[in-house]
Amino acid sequence: MWQPVLVYFLLCVGPSLQQFPRPCATREALLAKECCPAWEGDGSPCGAGSGRGSCEDVQVPEQPDGPQYPFAGLDDREKWPLVFYNRTCRCAGNFMGFSCADCAFGYFGVNCNERRESLRRNIFHLSRAERLRLVSYLNLAKQTISRDYVVATGTYEEMENGSNPIFANVSSYDVFVWMHYYVSRNALLGGPGNVWTDVDFAHWAPAFLPWHRLYLLHWEHEIRKLTGDNDFSIPYWDWRDAQGCDVCTDELMGDRSPRDPSLLSPGSVFSSWTVLCSRANDYSDRGVLCDARGEGPLRRNPGNHNRNVVERLPTSAEVEFTLSLPDYDTGAMDRGANMSFRNTLEGFGDPRTGLGNSPRMGMHAALHVFMNGSMSSVQGSANDPIFLLHHAFVDSIYEQWLRRHRPSPAQYPDSDAPIGHNSEYHMVPFLPLHRNREFFISSKELGYEYSYLLDANQRLAESMRPYLQELRDVWPWLLLAGLCGGMAAVTLAAAVLSARRRCRASPWLRVTKWKHLFALPERQPLICSDSEETKQRNYQTTL
Repeated sequence: MWQPVLVYFLLCVGPSLQQFPRPCATREALLAKECCPAWEGDGSPCGAGSGRGSCEDVQVPEQPDGPQYPFAGLDDREKWPLVFYNRTCRCAGNFMGFSCADCAFGYFGVNCNERRESLRRNIFHLSRAERLRLVSYLNLAKQTISRDYVVATGTYEEMENGSNPIFANVSSYDVFVWMHYYVSRNALLGGPGNVWTDVDFAHWAPAFLPWHRLYLLHWEHEIRKLTGDNDFSIPYWDWRDAQGCDVCTDELMGDRSPRDPSLLSPGSVFSSWTVLCSRANDYSDRGVLCDARGEGPLRRNPGNHNRNVVERLPTSAEVEFTLSLPDYDTGAMDRGANMSFRNTLEGFGDPRTGLGNSPRMGMHAALHVFMNGSMSSVQGSANDPIFLLHHAFVDSIYEQWLRRHRPSPAQYPDSDAPIGHNSEYHMVPFLPLHRNREFFISSKELGYEYSYLLDANQRLAESMRPYLQELRDVWPWLLLAGLCGGMAAVTLAAAVLSARRRCRASPWLRVTKWKHLFALPERQPLICSDSEETKQRNYQTTL
């Protein structure tokens, strides 16, 4: 009951004070350029009184960026987060969060000292109950206003340098939709149509994989906080060699609508979802940010895409070729990078030759194009829940590459990458702050594993798990059915025995009195005679 009341209350508040923590989206915080909220546990900024963290100056790197973005001081995302804040919480030990209230990835418990590894499973290996829970959690996140975050709908300049905050409430799910839009949007240079398109702080360059790894971890973390289910993990969709959208069923991510193939089936809860931040060209033409308002239904028309751009979904051979590339990134570290694992996995390197600027998109990008709808826009793609399943599998390929090649930290570039992608750059627009290099490490160090990367014995046990869980869910009913069947059998046997006793006791019902009453005339048995005539007459087959 409390959840609908909370949602109603927050909706009635309307626009209030970038994934921005609510306590830091006030006029006072923006003018002070400080985001160091008090931890509820002791009331001190960043939980300093309990040793959880402290309020510190933000240190940004001075290493040069690549030539792709030739401006400085025009975009709020440059040297993130200095345009908005120059002091934030720095958490100690296993603590994390904008106020150091949370546990670092892989840690649980009141004091964040319980180390636990989560397992991300193939979505088709989930039990029926787990699939239902996944869809329910997604829809709950879509319908629940975020308690912790608001999103920016105006630039810092439009906010009059913090004097006039322009933020909006959105759902927990849509906070992450907005984040993906904001990090990949065009740079606004001033005025309608005056934008710079060759910029993206999470795509087309080295941070693509670390940024999306962090994005999924934070999304997973928020779902656990929202639901109280610390066992929840994002499943993945293994799309290798798939002939179509296997997850596009009403039980999972939604089937096609029979009336309009670009919409979702009314039998899916996702058919009622409204998208936001999906009209990139419109925002650029007007020279504005997304206003976080609804922009119509979720759209998807898998397979009816431009075959000149994407031939088909990626194959196992293409994944293996991509994994064989030993260099994480090469050359200018952009879409033209040759023999680059990152660029080939992202989809701009040919998955058969490794050459960059491929005329056809492959791997990660191929699936976005194949979905032919909300997923096909970079800025609006996170509106579709398939985005999460897709990027979980992309992350698993990244994990395979890290384990196979064991790159040194020096493989990740310190300088000259496109803006936002150098190793020490803080990832836009995350608060708390995280640097790119911090996620150029194995998933096991971050507290999670993929089921298909387990060893053989563990994979066997994992493959049996959903069946055993289904059996565990139905065994009470099987036991009840067995008891009922046993009781029925005992009752029937008792009735038969009672009837036999009555027959023996009553002379009227003796068999000798009745055995000739209904007797049929005797017939010749079916035998074979020695005579030719009898043989012909009696040569019969009974069925």
